Amino acid sequence: MKPIYKSGDITEAHIIAGLLNVNDIEAHVSGFYLQGGIGELAATDFVSVNVVDEDVEAAHLIVTEYESKNRQQAKETSENTPAYVLPLIVIGICVLIILIAAVASGIGQ
Repeated sequence: MKPIYKSGDITEAHIIAGLLNVNDIEAHVSGFYLQGGIGELAATDFVSVNVVDEDVEAAHLIVTEYESKNRQQAKETSENTPAYVLPLIVIGICVLIILIAAVASGIGQ
């Protein structure tokens, strides 16, 4: 078996493996047990999706298509997000912190 996809995200690795399995390509996710070694190991690229040698080319095509769709969706999402959303989130968090501080100081008196 050869690795065709590396990921630091166990969930995405299993999504890729499932996508390959649906397309009749046997895929195996390995390395996810290394997650417990974080701190001793690099924090990314410890999970890989592996396929048998005969399926490497077909698997690469499927993974490439998956990644291009994800990039396109991310681009569309960022283009459709209004510019005022992030400042509103920051203001909301600040108001929440102020309210928590006010309640905490009122309880202590």
